Amino acid sequence: MKLSFKPAIAALVLASPSLAFAAEFTIDSAHSAANFSVKHMMVSNVRGAFSKVTGTANIDEKDITKSTVEAVIDATTINTNEPKRDEHLRSADFFDTAKYPTITFKSTKVEKAGQGLKVTGDLTMHGVTKPVVLEAEGFTTEAKDPWGNTKRGGSATTKINRKEFGLGWNSVLETGGVAVGEEVTITLDLELNKKQAPAATPAAPATKPAPAKK
Repeated sequence: MKLSFKPAIAALVLASPSLAFAAEFTIDSAHSAANFSVKHMMVSNVRGAFSKVTGTANIDEKDITKSTVEAVIDATTINTNEPKRDEHLRSADFFDTAKYPTITFKSTKVEKAGQGLKVTGDLTMHGVTKPVVLEAEGFTTEAKDPWGNTKRGGSATTKINRKEFGLGWNSVLETGGVAVGEEVTITLDLELNKKQAPAATPAAPATKPAPAKK
């Protein structure tokens, strides 16, 4: 009796929308960044960025709430346009990049929120993991670049208290304030490359049966 698995496979795909509609993307590090803003001396905002972000996003077109995002930020790439300040931020007073070279985010839940999304996940920084909620604009529609790559983009923002992640250094001012604010606004700006499906392996040529011996 000859068995065929094609109907069973088709039924599995139809019964599992995530298999049929999910697409995998990788973060394009050259066009992505993790930006941040924090109060300085209680009077102004200092802005900076981590220039190297890697990771993946699985986007489910049929049910966006089944999508997932994972990002890895290279903490050593911090840049606030002031070399001495950047050196201090990499030191043990702040990120201690020699011991904790990366910051990671892994989504645990995606919810619709008006025209955008609310992405809940685990943020690990300075050896501490805590849940955070990102307010996301949602993923852009697909577009082709001049080299044939399929692109999408996304932007999300959250606020954290840096002291909860062990970044507690500060200096008290004569006026009674502090040099560095505790609340930090983080914005992820991501450009995504769609992962190409592997090329089909060509079928092996049929072999002719060996001639029968006389």
